[in-house]
Amino acid sequence: MTMEPIQTLNGDFGFTGNDRRFAFSRQASFQQPRTPISTDSTDLGLRKPFLSRTDSSIDIPPPGPHHHYWSGHDDKPSGSLERSNFSSFVLSVFRNIRSGHRYMKRLFFMISLNVAYSTVELLIGLFTGRVGLVSDAVHLTFGCGLLTFSLFVMGASRKKPDGDYTYGYKRLEVLSAFTNALFLLFMSFSLAVEALHAFIQDESEHKHYLNVSAVTNLFVNLIGVWFFRNYARINLAYRNAEDMNCHSVFLHVLTDSIRSAGLILASWLLSIGVENAEVLCLGLVSVAVFTLVLPLFRATGGILLQMAPPSIPTTAFSKCLRQISAREDILEVSQARFWELVPGHVVGSLSIQVKKGVDDRPILEFVHRLYHDFGVQDLTVQIDHAS
Repeated sequence: MTMEPIQTLNGDFGFTGNDRRFAFSRQASFQQPRTPISTDSTDLGLRKPFLSRTDSSIDIPPPGPHHHYWSGHDDKPSGSLERSNFSSFVLSVFRNIRSGHRYMKRLFFMISLNVAYSTVELLIGLFTGRVGLVSDAVHLTFGCGLLTFSLFVMGASRKKPDGDYTYGYKRLEVLSAFTNALFLLFMSFSLAVEALHAFIQDESEHKHYLNVSAVTNLFVNLIGVWFFRNYARINLAYRNAEDMNCHSVFLHVLTDSIRSAGLILASWLLSIGVENAEVLCLGLVSVAVFTLVLPLFRATGGILLQMAPPSIPTTAFSKCLRQISAREDILEVSQARFWELVPGHVVGSLSIQVKKGVDDRPILEFVHRLYHDFGVQDLTVQIDHAS
């Protein structure tokens, strides 16, 4: 069976062969002989191979301009090709950042401010011997590294799918948001430990030179809060992966602002004679940071662990399975799996066993339309014919 019947089938359904939402693989009975696949090397890139009913109808994207194959007779070793591919990938990312949207340019400006400030703070701390300034500069430097990763991901996620990453690079933004959330949860834990240490040691003397650092840091981070003010919600409804990454950047600068404000407040309370002011402020900041970041951590972790999409109720999936199983020509429905590739893009797959000799075209059309109405954009259906 050639690819032409598959394209005709897709045309009957009202969608093209390149629409991955309706990609499916059909598996026949074990007793049906397999049609061999043409492996003539001269046909590669010129015409599509013949496929049997046991083969997938999903087209693999052709190699891009930076995708290479090494046959062993090539002059360049695979290591050189990999370095060349990585270099071209990095250069394309920087080009995307340069021509990126306003949030990418704002984030680049904010990172530049933080790097300049942390460098000055580190130099002052080293020359004056003040450990507090050095420690705060190291904290800011690590935070700048995470923000730089977020900026790099914004550029990398704009690359189109290729032969290696057929779904594209959008999930990098989910990974970046998860990394930011994990760092902020660690910061919340470290603030709680610092508050406990201050309570045990009864440290009532606050280092006033840190007030200048806290005020400057607060000013820099408030600029970032203003830049990403459109994401100023805790439980944000993520429409795409970019929303998730930008929200993580907003929470990063917001929690740093809260931390600086807590240090300023603790210094003022100590100056008017309030006991354990530092313990109280650091504890409140720790709780606030944990509360702000936990929803993002759960959302990103759920996507990376391929949890069932929260945008679709579980009752909807159960209803779909009942409607499919109720058909007379279907014997069994199994291996129904659904998850979010990125926010707003639901992927699913399931296996259906039908009666022998049944035409599977109406079944495929029914299943695809059923799940598409519930918001599943990319569905793979495997049909087995009973022997």
